[in-house]
Amino acid sequence: MLRPRAFVLLAVLAVALSGSSCAKPATQTGAKAGSYFDNTGRDDVLAGGVKMIPISTPKGTFHVWTKRTGNNPRIKVLLLHGGPGATHECFEAFDSYFPGSGIEYYYYDQLGSWYSDQPKDSSLWDLPRFVEEVEQVRQALHLTHEDFYLFGQSWGGLLAMEYALKYQQNLKGLIVSNMMASAPAYGEYAEKVLMPQMDPNVLAEIKRIDAAKDFGNPRYMGLLIPNHYEKHFLRMPAAEWPDGVQRMFKHLNNDVYVPMQGPSELGVGGSLATWDRSADLGKIAVPTLVIGARYDTMDPAYMEKMAKQVQNGRYLFCPKGSHLAMYDDQQTYFTGLTRFIRDVDEGKF
Repeated sequence: MLRPRAFVLLAVLAVALSGSSCAKPATQTGAKAGSYFDNTGRDDVLAGGVKMIPISTPKGTFHVWTKRTGNNPRIKVLLLHGGPGATHECFEAFDSYFPGSGIEYYYYDQLGSWYSDQPKDSSLWDLPRFVEEVEQVRQALHLTHEDFYLFGQSWGGLLAMEYALKYQQNLKGLIVSNMMASAPAYGEYAEKVLMPQMDPNVLAEIKRIDAAKDFGNPRYMGLLIPNHYEKHFLRMPAAEWPDGVQRMFKHLNNDVYVPMQGPSELGVGGSLATWDRSADLGKIAVPTLVIGARYDTMDPAYMEKMAKQVQNGRYLFCPKGSHLAMYDDQQTYFTGLTRFIRDVDEGKF
């Protein structure tokens, strides 16, 4: 799950621009270099790959933002961001790796997120409705079981698991990044493993603020950022976090985040507090990559077990990474991710 409060984080962090490190492009996967930028027949060329997709909900029709990069008839990856209520901006590091591997991919801001419509009706922030939203996006983008890879990170990983459990017949591959299959297990890991790593006095003050629900207190994030987030969310000084990550927090919609994740930063609250799909992982038959990291807010050992519980899984461990291992263990992360996609595409998985 996405942890920090956007409006407090901005008061604490110094805004810094830092680009993602670039790797040597990987071998082209299923798309020749010349054809990768072929836009023939595409209806999104005028807008540079952007398409606003209408989403039908019980409260009317709204629009969500998507943006395509590349062209590959066999590999199309839809990226589900974290939060809930965050943005695709956290994924900008993909631009340094996926094009060089010939992977067609889609940024997508879920309903309520910055680039998409932001209705005020809280009844829309419901997990089954988000699953149906993803399905409508899939249909609008013409993704099928012959080419459709669903990637989800954090909350996006939760959403990806839910989608797979209902619609896996539409998938060619599934990637669950930095997300456990149980919110209670995630909370237990934070309580028993991560919190004891903090200075006891710092933890006690954080808990006092948490108990008082004084989440707007600058002291709250002032304690959490150096003592927790720089250790388990993104392992670099917060002022040096990549610009896309900075903008993601700036654009975080707390009207979505709080009802689902809850206001507390020390455990899961809101409507997701009891979410648990650990008993259902064995129903997922499509090729599945689970990504964990040593310093993650999520238990890496638990995520390794997830990869064994699905019918056709692989585990990618990032030994230097945290919750955003795509940045702090970038080479390991993208090498393993692109290899999984390539192996599935070539029938080697």
